[in-house]
Amino acid sequence: MLDPEIRAKYTPTIGIECHVQLKTRTKLFAAVSNDARNAAPNTLISHICLGMPGALPVLNEKVVEYAMQVAFAFNTEPQRYSHFERKHYFYPDLPKGYQITQLSHPIIVGGYVDLGIEDEIKRIRINRVQIEEDAGKSTHPTGKDYSLVDLNRAGTPLLEIVSEADMHTAAEAKLYAHELWLLVRYAGVSDADLYQGNMRFDVNVSVSKTDKLGLRTETKNLNSFRSVEKATEYEIGRQIELLEKGKAIVQETRGWDDAKQKTFSQRSKEDAHDYRYFPDPDIPPIVLSDAAVQTIKSIMPTLPRQLRQRLRALKIDPSATETLIEEMPAGKLIIALLDSGCNNDAVKRIANWLVTEVQALVSGGTYTWENLHLNPDHLVVLADMTTANKVSSTGAKAILHELLLTGKSPEKIATEKNLLQVSDESEIAAIVAKVLSDNPQAATDVKNGEMKAIGFLVGQVMKQSHGKANPNLAQKLIKEQLGQ
Repeated sequence: MLDPEIRAKYTPTIGIECHVQLKTRTKLFAAVSNDARNAAPNTLISHICLGMPGALPVLNEKVVEYAMQVAFAFNTEPQRYSHFERKHYFYPDLPKGYQITQLSHPIIVGGYVDLGIEDEIKRIRINRVQIEEDAGKSTHPTGKDYSLVDLNRAGTPLLEIVSEADMHTAAEAKLYAHELWLLVRYAGVSDADLYQGNMRFDVNVSVSKTDKLGLRTETKNLNSFRSVEKATEYEIGRQIELLEKGKAIVQETRGWDDAKQKTFSQRSKEDAHDYRYFPDPDIPPIVLSDAAVQTIKSIMPTLPRQLRQRLRALKIDPSATETLIEEMPAGKLIIALLDSGCNNDAVKRIANWLVTEVQALVSGGTYTWENLHLNPDHLVVLADMTTANKVSSTGAKAILHELLLTGKSPEKIATEKNLLQVSDESEIAAIVAKVLSDNPQAATDVKNGEMKAIGFLVGQVMKQSHGKANPNLAQKLIKEQLGQ
């Protein structure tokens, strides 16, 4: 364990490169399926993926549209001019011997992501975002003296998102990675499935006692927010310990052993000149018109930062807000309600149900947000029925549970389960009169100003009405009949 006093002498500096797989139907330059999740190895390939002589790549237009959306998600605009280059290196899962990417003229330059940290805003600047193709996948069977290569992912469209080195704690690195995950999902450009490798993080860490940055290491292919945090923490501690012992930091690429919770050395870190970049002669530059950029801007969906603002205006609890945003079906439902002009009280009530009753169902493991019947019209009707005291809050939760599982309308469920409250004054007044007659002591207590007894009397009215009486109306009638 690193001594806190020693740790305080050093300033960590952290930057993150994130690779996001775009959810296009086909690959970046080839008309081959982009969904390799259930495909047999080496079945989603073509002459273009394999780099066969004479194969000419054709740019997937949807990739460019998605990249433009990401620019707006990062509070900037896409570059009007960008082009592709070849990055040369030799590895078994890269059949062409080079990767097509963007270096000198990427499609996004600048932008930022804001993080909410302890009621303050921490701004993480974006250096650039470039379009590039993925390589294949090498696997190393346990106990065997050979490796296997699956090229199904070769040519998959990626965005490489490179941050500035604006982070200084492992917690900030984790929060930034999480906010990127939210942004690309809400923008609609990626499923960002961490388990499937749709989003991977490379964390660059250096430590220094001065304003001059130290030598950095890059820990690659982290696929969870926790691993981003833990790998960053470990690397900060490892580097400080080395420097305290008078040893040098080696600029290198490292891996993360999740079982041991340690980073390990993989290879020395290459510089850009090692890859012999040059413009790809087979792919024309991307030139965007102002009209094309404005078209994409006009169709941008609501993003997490905008949803936070809207929920803050409704005075919804910040932790509930983050739960709604984290569970995207819930967030999208709230966005749809707000966009439809639904009244604020109904939105707040539904939001509360989503983070309590619905979240509890999902957390149980039997249900998912996707297989529950989250019909916004039904939820609004149920919220309005509750506000109008047509059903009690307890009855509303019972109706909600049935609605989620069956998709039936709340009115039908309330009728079937006999949960509609009676709001007929004459009917409830008769019940109140009988309750007061049967409970003279409680009635006297209320007359004498002991208002605690009124709760008992309301309970008796609810009992006599089999739970159907509107409790607010019952209390009002009790007071009237007792002259209060």
